[in-house]
Amino acid sequence: MIIVTGAAGFIGSCLIQRLNQDNFNYIIAVDDFSDEQKNKNLDGKKIQERVDREHFFEWLDANYQEVEFCFHIGARTDTTEFNIDIFNKLNLNYSKKIWKKCHDYQIPLVYASSAATYGLGEFGYDDNESLIPQLKPLNPYGESKNDFDIWALKQEEQPFFWAGLKFFNVYGPNEFHKGRMASVIWHTVNQIKNTGEMKLFRSHNDDFKDGEQMRDFIYVKDVVEVCIYLMHHRRNSGIYNLGSGKARTFLDLVKNTFKALDVPENISFIDTPEDIRDKYQYFTEANMSKLQSIGYDKNFTTLEEGVNDYVQNYLVAEKYY
Repeated sequence: MIIVTGAAGFIGSCLIQRLNQDNFNYIIAVDDFSDEQKNKNLDGKKIQERVDREHFFEWLDANYQEVEFCFHIGARTDTTEFNIDIFNKLNLNYSKKIWKKCHDYQIPLVYASSAATYGLGEFGYDDNESLIPQLKPLNPYGESKNDFDIWALKQEEQPFFWAGLKFFNVYGPNEFHKGRMASVIWHTVNQIKNTGEMKLFRSHNDDFKDGEQMRDFIYVKDVVEVCIYLMHHRRNSGIYNLGSGKARTFLDLVKNTFKALDVPENISFIDTPEDIRDKYQYFTEANMSKLQSIGYDKNFTTLEEGVNDYVQNYLVAEKYY
């Protein structure tokens, strides 16, 4: 029995599909299942039971003896949300409770952290745990993730194996429901369909030309491969970066999207909104040596391969993974 929180969401639903591919079908899907569009992510997947997140701990107390692993992927991920109470409830306190239950019931745990914890990258993008208390996230979402990482590292009572994964810019199928928070590729395909062009943010930093702001984009299929690896590995507890390890420009991303659609490039630039301009990241790149040092040796999907697969096999086809 494997628990996946955030099961109906983007990464959680892709993880369930990948587990099903390895014949792990005894899945306990935990989420708020009130969003019918989001629930489509679970259509066709093999799930033993759906448990509302508000009732999850009661369920766990009654069924913990059957649980073999917990993936805690669920979180409020809106970087434009500034109600700190929501993040304290859903990201911080809920995660603490899961951690304590996994310790009490000796359930190994993998949870979702975020590269949003790195802020403007003043301390680089190394998953060195001694630096985590010094990081300066740029919004309440990033703060909530960093606060939990700091809390976890201080705990004397821990699950016998645990890992926190700092997801960088994840893209891929099953994000139809995400709206504004969906990946740039999803937005690009929709803009091209509607207007024939794509508008990117202009650079307001002299060190970067327009469209050459850089991010570490990682394909969701690579993210779930790492999760599967850790489920079997169950050693070397700690916090790990999860990106591709190679920063690419937004122009690279969008040009590859036009190519995958077989549409001529038509890219223009608009000013970055003033309310986010001073908190805009111009460069992120995960140092992936720590994960590789514990034996993870699979190659990460290139941006070209990932964009092509996502656009042609999911967005154009309007299919789910």
